[in-house]
Formats: sequence, C-alpha cells, structure tokens
Amino acid sequence: MEDCIFCKIVKGELPSHKVYEDNKFMAFLDIYPKSKGHTLIIPKKHFRWVHDVEPFGEYWQVARKIARAQEKGLSAKWTQYFTHGLIPHAHIHMKPRYEDVQGASMLPDEHLSFSKEEFEVIAAKIRKAF
Repeated sequence: MEDCIFCKIVKGELPSHKVYEDNKFMAFLDIYPKSKGHTLIIPKKHFRWVHDVEPFGEYWQVARKIARAQEKGLSAKWTQYFTHGLIPHAHIHMKPRYEDVQGASMLPDEHLSFSKEEFEVIAAKIRKAF
C-alpha cells in the first residue's frame, strides 16, 4: 500500500529500531513505547487486519519468539499482546511487563521517551537474546 507507514518501514524508506526480521515478518521498537522494549510485529506483505495475515500460525510463532527474547534480554517478567487496528496494516503490540501480573494495569498508560541511543541499546538486547 502506497501511503502505509509500515510498508514504508519494510521497504527501508523510513527508519526503525529493528529487533527481528525474516522473509515474511519484521519486528521493531514502537516509537511511542508503553514500556521498555515495546515492539511491533508486522507482516512484510500488506494485510489490513491481524486475522487476515497468512500464514497466521507463523505470525504468532514469531510473536512467541519475540516475547521470549524480550523476557530474556530485558529481564521482563511477562509480555502483553495487543492488536488494535488503528494503523491500517496488521500489527501485534508486544509490551514487556516488569511487575507481577496482579499489579499490572491493562489500561493504556502514557508512553515513555528514549533517546535514539537508548532505543538502539534496547533493540540490541532483544536481538542478542534470540
């Protein structure tokens, strides 16, 4: 899709802090993170909705890999998965959590700010954990 921000990231037309890439999927840090290591997983091919992504099972296998890398690389206790659909390209939000499940809010919180260098350190820790 011509004006899709995520398609532009896949083509390399826009920068990203990449944590994972294979021939079908890409994952990169959210630029408005809700937690340290908040990652978006997208299919490289444009699909509007997560439930339309083919191959659907492989998409969620990548999500599992990323969650494990976030937990190992960033010492997260667990990872929340979200699909909102606000941007018209399928994407899964992977939000590492650093507190117990019982104390974690499911409500959106304000986003955190990181410098370009901090984003790169976070991305490198996740990549190294694969």
